[in-house]
Amino acid sequence: MRQLRTLRTALVATVAAVTAAGLTVLGGGPAQAATPLPHRVFAPYFESWTGESPAKLAADSGAKHLTMAFLQTTGQGSCTPYWNGDDGLPIDPASFGADITTIQKNGGDVIPSFGGYTADTTGTEIADSCTDVGKIAAAYEKVITTYDVSRLDMDIEADSLDNSAGIDRRNKAVKQVQDWAAANGRTVEISYTLPSTTQGPADNGVELLQNAVSNGARVDVVNLMTFDYYDNASHDMAADTKTAAQGLHDQLASLYPDKTPAQLWGMVGVTEMPGVDDFGPAETFTPANATTVYDWAVSKGINTLSFWALQRDNGSCPGGAAADNCSGIQQNTWDFTHLFAPFTGGGAATGRTS
Repeated sequence: MRQLRTLRTALVATVAAVTAAGLTVLGGGPAQAATPLPHRVFAPYFESWTGESPAKLAADSGAKHLTMAFLQTTGQGSCTPYWNGDDGLPIDPASFGADITTIQKNGGDVIPSFGGYTADTTGTEIADSCTDVGKIAAAYEKVITTYDVSRLDMDIEADSLDNSAGIDRRNKAVKQVQDWAAANGRTVEISYTLPSTTQGPADNGVELLQNAVSNGARVDVVNLMTFDYYDNASHDMAADTKTAAQGLHDQLASLYPDKTPAQLWGMVGVTEMPGVDDFGPAETFTPANATTVYDWAVSKGINTLSFWALQRDNGSCPGGAAADNCSGIQQNTWDFTHLFAPFTGGGAATGRTS
């Protein structure tokens, strides 16, 4: 996903350190097995560099689950990830720990996301930056145990999709983490968030998944970014979501020939961009599109619905361009969240129009 606001935007006061039960650092072993995510989950992205409280926005919007963006290193060659690549926001309970604990106590959870467009174009995505597979795996494990989460997301796009060495290191590290989790009785899922054409992932995205298979790394969800097509065409964004996901389903069928169609759809996720995306008005995702996508997602039994990002779900800049804090269209605050929220846990199709 594109990070539209400068990474070094001043943050408000860092969340106070907490010692919530179950939070440990790597090396102390798992304090508890994190609660698995629902079999269907709505988890919009939260822009963690804005200084806002994820727990407050989750409560205000009604989004119980959040995808927290992003974790990256401070520079090429580093093996230590930080939130937003900011060394003042280490993987520690003092960084978002109290918010995440609150979200979990309220029946939700977070999905920490590594990478993102900025990291993927600056060599600071951890598997691009760090050449030691064991240290990459250790970083993943530290995030899991520090925040007691059950899924990690890998947002891999742009230059990172063509870094074959980084792809191989990442998947080898994922396999190590999965072996560690199994040995310690933890549930750990891995999602890959990938850019998409209107017909599914491009060849380099498929090659990333092929590498995961060859390394024995289990991919639980492939989450397509169904926006920013940049093909100079007009779009029905809901229809394009369906064709992109169908293309992914067909590619997954080749990679996982032993899975049933229902199991393959259960590996699919889609992430929309409410309102006007980075390309411009020709790629505008409306509340009506969201209703169509919601009903389709329920009917297909996909795993994950998301959008970029929670802070954009408002109509404060109608007629504007893509921004990180508004959708660029006429809408009520939280329209998209309210449309997608019932998906969590397996909501029924409703045919809602608002």
